[in-house]
Amino acid sequence: MRCPHCSATENRVVDSRVSKGGSAVRRRRECTSCGARFTTYEYVEERPITVVKRDGRSEEFDRAKLVRSLRVACAKRPIGLTEIDELADRTQEALARDGGGEVPSARIGELVMTALEPLDRVAYVRFASVYRNFQDIDEFEDVVKDLNTLDQREAMARHQAELPLPEDDEVHGDHDDDARPATPSGARTSGDG
Repeated sequence: MRCPHCSATENRVVDSRVSKGGSAVRRRRECTSCGARFTTYEYVEERPITVVKRDGRSEEFDRAKLVRSLRVACAKRPIGLTEIDELADRTQEALARDGGGEVPSARIGELVMTALEPLDRVAYVRFASVYRNFQDIDEFEDVVKDLNTLDQREAMARHQAELPLPEDDEVHGDHDDDARPATPSGARTSGDG
C-alpha cells in the first residue's frame, strides 16, 4: 500500500476492524518512512452482474437504474428513500449470492416484486405493470384479484382458532388400569376364575 503523504510503500497495520456491515475490512496503517497514518478498506472482489434482457441483449447491472424504477413505483407512497435503497441493496446482494455473472432480467423483477408485495401493494402493482408489460386493464385486475385473494386467506388464517392437541396417552390408547370401565356386578371378566 502506497502512503498518500510520501508515496513510500513500506507501512504497518496499526488496527483492523470489520466495516460496512461486514462487507469490508477497515485498516489503519502507519507509514514507516514518514510516520503518517492513513486508512484503507479491503473488499471482496465481486464478479460483475450482467443482466440478460428478454430480447437477448446484455447489459451491466445498474443499481441506479433499479433505484429509479423503484422510486417511480413508490412515488407518493409511504415508502422512504432509505427503504428504497435497502430494497435495492437486498436485491443486489441476492444476485451476488446467486453467483453474479449473467442474470435474466426476470430474476431481478421477481426479487423486487417479492420484496414490494408486503411493503406496499400499490407500489407492487405499479412495478408489476411495467415489469410484466401489462397490455390492458384485465391484467391489472388479475393482479389485484390475486392480491385480494391472498389478503382473504391471510385474514382467515389470523382468525382461525387453534385446536388443542390431544395428550400422548389419548393418541396412543395408553390408559391406566384404574381408568378401565367397571363391569356390571356379577359379570365375569376374562381374568376371573
